[in-house]
Amino acid sequence: MAGALNPKPKDWALALPLAAFFTLFFVAPLGLLVAISFETERQMTGTLGLGQYAAFLTDGLNLAVLHDTLLVGAKATLLCLLFGYPLAWLCTRVSARWQAVLIFLVVLPIVTSVVVRTFAWIVILGRHGIVNEAILALGLSAQPLKLLFSETGVVIVLAQVQMPLMVLPLITTLQRIDPNLESASQALGAGAWRTFFKVTLPLSLPGIIAGTILTYTACVTAFVTQSLIGGSRLLFMPMMIFQQAMDLQNWPFAAAVSVIFMVSVLLIVAMLVALSRSRAARLYG
Repeated sequence: MAGALNPKPKDWALALPLAAFFTLFFVAPLGLLVAISFETERQMTGTLGLGQYAAFLTDGLNLAVLHDTLLVGAKATLLCLLFGYPLAWLCTRVSARWQAVLIFLVVLPIVTSVVVRTFAWIVILGRHGIVNEAILALGLSAQPLKLLFSETGVVIVLAQVQMPLMVLPLITTLQRIDPNLESASQALGAGAWRTFFKVTLPLSLPGIIAGTILTYTACVTAFVTQSLIGGSRLLFMPMMIFQQAMDLQNWPFAAAVSVIFMVSVLLIVAMLVALSRSRAARLYG
């Protein structure tokens, strides 16, 4: 047992290939990106400074794009949680056969190309798409709703595309909750809803945090979905980075925008992790 807890030096050698791969294809490119972001000239003449960061942070339009991107990710993540939690809860309550079917349906979008799914949503959300035709047929609106090339459409599609990232961690966490705890709560007089809010929901918080982190980071960086559904009228950070790097060939500014975007997302993730630890300390402390 002691040997398992304290690996020998030669055991660490097994991790060297992975460490080398991680360093070569992640750490080194990230370091190069940060270095380029300090170039003050578009031609990258070697003059270093914070000019690219200042150019971004002092421009209200750039800050608005950052704000909109982070907010759209939050809305899509919240939508995933609202629809994904009941689905995950249902997966843990049905028989093994139906559970396999539901998990297959949850995982199915992952094995389908995101481009194919996004183009399918363009057809669904279009002016003469399935959703608008149904709304008009039911008399809920006198004219087609503008779902495509709108923030609403982007949030809906992001939620559908990234739903598995929310549901799968929730299923894992809910399966680990001892059912005897719910039975004991109900035996002590608590109703179904009180048991859920006092027992099930707090114990499933690790799954909620894990799903939220995975879903949020995927939503804010979903270049294909944001571009195709949002169109040219909506600008988000991934598209801004692409335009600066590929269209305008302004690599230093694109690098600075990438670093600012990455740091912003990491700060939100750090806040979620801190919230999870604080909540866990109060529950198990």
